[in-house]
Amino acid sequence: MVQSPTKKQQSQARRTKHDEILEEQGVFLASYGHSQRSTWDKFKLFLWNPQKHAVMGRTGSSWSKIGLFYLIFYGMLAALVAICMWVFLQTLNPRIPKWQLESSIIGTNPGLGFRPMPTDNLESTLIWFQGSNKTNFQPWVDNLNKFLDGYYTPSKIAKGSGQIKTCSHRDFPHGDEVCEVDVRDWDKCNKDQFFDYHRSSPCIFLKLNRIYGWRPDYYIHDNELPADMPKQLKNHIKSINNTRDRQNIWISCEGESPADREYIGSVSYYPKKFQGFPGYYFPYLNGEGYLSPLVAVRFERPVPGIVINVECRAWAKNIKYNRNDRIGSVHFELLID
Repeated sequence: MVQSPTKKQQSQARRTKHDEILEEQGVFLASYGHSQRSTWDKFKLFLWNPQKHAVMGRTGSSWSKIGLFYLIFYGMLAALVAICMWVFLQTLNPRIPKWQLESSIIGTNPGLGFRPMPTDNLESTLIWFQGSNKTNFQPWVDNLNKFLDGYYTPSKIAKGSGQIKTCSHRDFPHGDEVCEVDVRDWDKCNKDQFFDYHRSSPCIFLKLNRIYGWRPDYYIHDNELPADMPKQLKNHIKSINNTRDRQNIWISCEGESPADREYIGSVSYYPKKFQGFPGYYFPYLNGEGYLSPLVAVRFERPVPGIVINVECRAWAKNIKYNRNDRIGSVHFELLID
């Protein structure tokens, strides 16, 4: 026999139904009220909702969960990048390049550079000054002083574990040793005499670009000297009787055209004993305190008032030469007023 609901049960059912109706009315009124709010009120409610205790649509618990997720995600990502970088750095040596000689972009043919270079126009190679006007030639002297600062004050160059020694063709450097560059070998091309710019006999310094591990192949015997080598340089090489002292990268500077060769006048090279870069400076191994060898070229009496095109060339069996591409040589112009 089915019993009919009691009055208490009927009352609870009515209250439950009533609550559902009120809740639906509340949702409707809330959505209606939300639709009637201004844009500014909606934005403020988005920033902070006092009913849900939500900031920008998320409660504190929601923000904590998403914050923890991204903290772990980016932390693991940073750790992965750090590990990859560490593994990559283990394959590199700060002093020894990974790619050398034929495998490198530089290759095996060293370039030749000169100083001083014009500072007002980086594309220019014209050295133009007045020897009688100190204000005019002083910028060129200052340019050289800045370039040669490390040579006159070697202590400014970090030596680390390197040891500087006086080398010779009978005493090459070993291990961490590097050869010193004696500025006294430059004779008149020194800073105390303004590099002879005040006498209109300018000194130009030549430098061979560094290539790690590159070894020059020398012209040792007289019959090896190339036909296009200047006669003056051939005579200089032949005057050196000891073949060991011929282990040098030779340097020659001439006018490019017959007229330039006539106008250029006499040329002197320092160090006088070796018209070039002595072989004991090679190979370059990035030793601490290493200074590139320099050749000072002094143009004793160039004809004034004329632009003289000068080409200086490095000579070794494994230094290729091409005037058009400026391979194995360097070009600049001289103009002395």
